[in-house]
Amino acid sequence: MAQITYRTAKESDLNFLLNLRVKTMNPHLIASSLSTSVDSHMQRIKYKFDCASIIEYNTISIGLLKIEKKRDSIELIQIQIAPLYQGQGIGKKIIKEITDGAVSEGKSVTLDVLKSNKAQKLYLNIGFNIIRENEYSYRMKYQKIVN
Repeated sequence: MAQITYRTAKESDLNFLLNLRVKTMNPHLIASSLSTSVDSHMQRIKYKFDCASIIEYNTISIGLLKIEKKRDSIELIQIQIAPLYQGQGIGKKIIKEITDGAVSEGKSVTLDVLKSNKAQKLYLNIGFNIIRENEYSYRMKYQKIVN
């Protein structure tokens, strides 16, 4: 059975992460008329890099998970799965693990998603709600109250 594991992202992963980001984000960035320059990609990759993990599937690097755990909440900063591995439930499984963990800790989970990104449907199906929006993206929140 396939195994999803995580390891801390390192500087040596930057080329993998740039390639991953170009493949997964360029269509959404172009649809939103946002920059697809290498500099803008690298700026986003390096943002809160200390929170970044490489997602591995059977020891193959297939994605990025960047989360920041705060006292009352968890911020899902980035999740990207290589196109070859999309549509297999991997992203959903990872997000469900995060939301289930948050519920058990009494925390909410927040994220931002571009309006042009179809992943917003996945987030809505999992139980996220849109709490704000701007010209380009939705701010979404997942919170379940456990008695």
